[in-house]
Amino acid sequence: MIWSLTKILIFVCAVGALAFGAAQLLETEGGVRIAVAGNEINLGALQTVIALAVLVLVVWLSLKLLGLLVATWKFINGDDTAISRYFARNREAKGYDALSQGMMALASGEGRLAMAKAEKANKYLDRPDLTNLLTAQAAEMSGDHQRAEETYRMLVENDATRFVGVRGLMKKRLSDGDTDTALKLAERAFALKPRHEETQDVLLRLQAEKADWDGARKTLNAKLKHGQLPRDVHKRRDAVLTLSAAHDLMAEDRVVEAREAAITANKQSPDLVPAATMAAQAYIDKGQKKYATRVLKKAWETMPHPDIAQVFAAIEPDEKPAERIKRFAVLTRSHVDDAETKLLLAELHIANEDFPEARRALGTMIETDLTVRSATLMAAIERGSGASDAIVKGWLARAVTAPRGPSWVCDICQHIQSEWSAICENCFAFDSLSWRRPPESEISLPGGAEMLPLLIGQPDDAPEDDSAEAEEKPEIIDIETAASEPDPSPTAPPVATTNGADQTGTRA
Repeated sequence: MIWSLTKILIFVCAVGALAFGAAQLLETEGGVRIAVAGNEINLGALQTVIALAVLVLVVWLSLKLLGLLVATWKFINGDDTAISRYFARNREAKGYDALSQGMMALASGEGRLAMAKAEKANKYLDRPDLTNLLTAQAAEMSGDHQRAEETYRMLVENDATRFVGVRGLMKKRLSDGDTDTALKLAERAFALKPRHEETQDVLLRLQAEKADWDGARKTLNAKLKHGQLPRDVHKRRDAVLTLSAAHDLMAEDRVVEAREAAITANKQSPDLVPAATMAAQAYIDKGQKKYATRVLKKAWETMPHPDIAQVFAAIEPDEKPAERIKRFAVLTRSHVDDAETKLLLAELHIANEDFPEARRALGTMIETDLTVRSATLMAAIERGSGASDAIVKGWLARAVTAPRGPSWVCDICQHIQSEWSAICENCFAFDSLSWRRPPESEISLPGGAEMLPLLIGQPDDAPEDDSAEAEEKPEIIDIETAASEPDPSPTAPPVATTNGADQTGTRA
């Protein structure tokens, strides 16, 4: 309010001052006489002031017009002038507007529109480092793979966009299934930007897929160095690479080196079951049974697994079943409520022909957690206990439809493998297999072939019968009926056991 009043006062004072000056000039005598070519012009004092102001204005406009003419001439000749800068600003505004519209079209999934906007932006901006990337991504989205590859190659030629171009070509080769070229491009991209996490992961996966364990270890160390991998995860994955190298050395008959590599992998990650079993087998081959027992016991305490029990049985391959039960107490004392321990004890007692104890070892698993393996063991127990063929076949029929137990399952694609490997056979992910129950069961019982003679037994000698009809018509058993028949033997109370799952050892 005060400022508005002040401005009004200043305006009134200025008008008053001009009016007073004009009045003084009108009262002033004399003036200016101008004579030109015989013509004479007399100007009063006020007229002289006005004439001077007009003259100054005309001179100023003339100078501006002259400057405009000079700038126009320079613009025509291609020199940098205010006019050229004005038009450049207009083109730049149009170019960035087209670029933003192209990015919005790309985000909306409109590939063709994004390509058109990218071309328009490049026309106005002449900035291929900005527009080529948009063009490449839009071409990929619209299915123009040739255009996308050409654009990525253009990006490679520019120092500022070389990494983006190499990465784009790498992803293109991966989508085409050309893993050899993709590996070379991943190595180049890694050399340009060692800290880029996605490039590290792709390079590590491709190196592991190509069994380049040394190269994969360098990449893994780079991930640790740049802080993109926790130290404990690095230690485990380094053990996975060492174990994979040990498998290759074993395949090349370099047994000594393979054993040492397996032992190293087990020291790096004691909870890695394949490393523990391979290291224990190496100790067994060297006659160091004490070390083998220690390795397997530690691995079992971390995670009970059938392969651990299998190798544990190989420490003393010639022992009697009763002696084996006592020695396996090293494992069965831990994880007493785990399913693996119960199954392991059941197999041990079946091998010892102590079928009632085997039934007690399974406990309530038959009612609460029936699997292919436990149902098959029940068939073996019934066979050993002298049950009828109908009951045995009933358990086998239930085993056909029972869920599978734990298997090696990929955490990414849920693919099921019968054996562990560093790379998933389906999605080629690195270190993605874990021992757990799969969503659906489609694999057979591990080691089921070895149990077959025990399960089905030997055919009894056919009784002599003079009737030809009896010889021609063998007994037909309805499996579904047999499976539904009650078990004649009483169910034994559950026994606390440890979770182990030896297959080979308990069948020795």
